[in-house]
Amino acid sequence: MSLDFFKKLIDKTNLYTTAYVVVGLLFALWMLFFDSHSWLTHRELNAEIEQLQNKKRDLEEKIQADKLIIQQLKNIDSLEKFARENYGHKRDNETVFIIED
Repeated sequence: MSLDFFKKLIDKTNLYTTAYVVVGLLFALWMLFFDSHSWLTHRELNAEIEQLQNKKRDLEEKIQADKLIIQQLKNIDSLEKFARENYGHKRDNETVFIIED
């Protein structure tokens, strides 16, 4: 930049315009980086919101799967099968052997 540019900035006719530009730039910098409602803060919060929405979507899918299992378990035979397969329950006259790979 040449010296003439700075002389024009300091010229009294451009003094108010220059002051407005400088104050405007300082305000923009403050709002983008230093304020509590800055662009950086909003970017972090938006990333957190996206992460929470993904987690919510996963949990809703698990809820739907659990609702389906509950519907199936309303039948007493399937309830007994579920308890035997997942929790090792047995009938009174049975012996259960658990074989692990």
